[in-house]
Amino acid sequence: MTDWKAVAVGFVVIVVVGTGGLALPVVGQIGAGLLGGFAAGYLAGGTLGNGAWNGLVAGSISGMVVTLLAALLGSLLGLAGGPLGGLLGGVGVLVAGVILTLVFAIDSAIAGAVGAWVKS
Repeated sequence: MTDWKAVAVGFVVIVVVGTGGLALPVVGQIGAGLLGGFAAGYLAGGTLGNGAWNGLVAGSISGMVVTLLAALLGSLLGLAGGPLGGLLGGVGVLVAGVILTLVFAIDSAIAGAVGAWVKS
């Protein structure tokens, strides 16, 4: 069962830490996913599977939001190259964003399971 309060807290932690983590491109984003997933799993508690599920949902939602915003920005900036530039800019960012979403989801799920384990 999804604990939406835990997912919301995990999402906020991922966005806040991820924004600060832009200074360390890969490490900052992975760290954000780990901290947010841990927070979601800890708040949700219960079994390891429950913590992992809530961490996964928090990581997936944050990855999707970041992906959509980045694709929109890439499309708008790409419009300087004409319609084809906007399309290629948006699609390129969207593909990279799907990978980012998977990274957020996987490490958030692992950290969520650890968070639930620590709480119990």
